[in-house]
Formats: sequence, structure tokens, C-alpha cells
Amino acid sequence: MVKQISAAEAAAMIKPGSRLAIGGFLAVGAPETILDAIVEKGADKLHMIVIASDWEDKGVGKLIKARLIGSAQVSHLGTNRTIQAQMNAGEVEIELVPQGTLMERVRAYGAGLGGILTPTGLGTVVEEGKQIINQDGKDYILEPAIPSDFALVKAYKADKSGNLTFRKTARNSNPIMAMAGKITIVEAEHIVEVGELDPEEVVTPGVFVDYLVQSKEVTNG
Repeated sequence: MVKQISAAEAAAMIKPGSRLAIGGFLAVGAPETILDAIVEKGADKLHMIVIASDWEDKGVGKLIKARLIGSAQVSHLGTNRTIQAQMNAGEVEIELVPQGTLMERVRAYGAGLGGILTPTGLGTVVEEGKQIINQDGKDYILEPAIPSDFALVKAYKADKSGNLTFRKTARNSNPIMAMAGKITIVEAEHIVEVGELDPEEVVTPGVFVDYLVQSKEVTNG
């Protein structure tokens, strides 16, 4: 059964060293209310799985600025100078993962798969230390699934059973991240009664969701 909790209660569940799969791309679709609560709580040495490191004052950048991130699997660091500096100083451990590969590895974990085969990265530093498998005469890198303790997701609407809809480009990585958490916490702008969502609108079914948090950010339309 999906339970509605506060952002502070969500943050209290996250312990130092937790692995967080966080939705959003360049802070669009980021669960800002939950992220603010995590910063306030101060759990550190977190491992984050994200497409981008956002900006210092938006999205996951706030966790980085507060020095709560110990390691990350991420595709894009270009807009956040703080994480670049921390990486260069050896203060945070970074695995740079091609964006498509990152999301497929996350999806694989959510689907109960051990990993994926991909040609992306062959002949580059991406393949270093990894198993190469030849299938039908073609080489592929075996990329393991990426596990997470918590998925932190931003939805536009959620019903009280956890069925989710997303708004425009804020959909980005959120549906896949929602699949991947051992515990999935969804920040929703609108929380409605069961039956109020058109089934055709539902992108993520409630079976993936454990907790709902009311977002401080609410848009209409």
C-alpha cells in the first residue's frame, strides 16, 4: 500500500552511504522538495545515479554543494563546476557512463536483469576492465545492472495508489528511475483520489511506488 509522507520523513529514511537513483535532467523533473529535505538532514557519503549533475543551486547540485555525495554514476558534469572540482581533487568518485547505457543499466535492474550488452564504448576507455562478448560475429560490452536503495522521482500527478503521470519533458528519466529503487519515493505536484487519473495518462503504475510526498512546486495545465 502506498503511503503519503512528508519530505522530512522521506529524508529520514536515507542513511549515509545509501544508493540513490534520482530522476530529472538538468534539474527538469528533479524532486526538489525531497532533495532540500536531504540537504537539511545531512546524510553523507551518498552514491547517486543520475543523468546529469545539474547546477549548484538546482536539482542534485544541491547535494553536491552540501558535500553529501561520495560517489556517482553520471553521464553529464558540464554544468556543475563544483562536482568537477570535487572529482579533480579526488573528493568524489565518478563513473562516467554514456547516457543510453546508464538508463539501460538502471532499467535492467528494475526489470530483474543482470545487465545489458551494448556496442557503445568499444575501443574507448569505457570498455576497460569489462567483459567483451561476441554475439553473432559482433562484439559487445557486458554492462552490469545498476542497483539502488532508493529511487527519488518527480511526477506531475499521482493517485493515492501510486499511479503516476508526468508533465512534458519532466518525464525524461523519471519512469525508468521509478522502476529501479528497492524503495521508490515519489514527489508529486498533485495527489488525487484513485479513479481521477485517466488510465491512458498513467505512465508508471503504482506497483513500483512505495511512498508519496507532496511537492512544494505546483504547476497547472
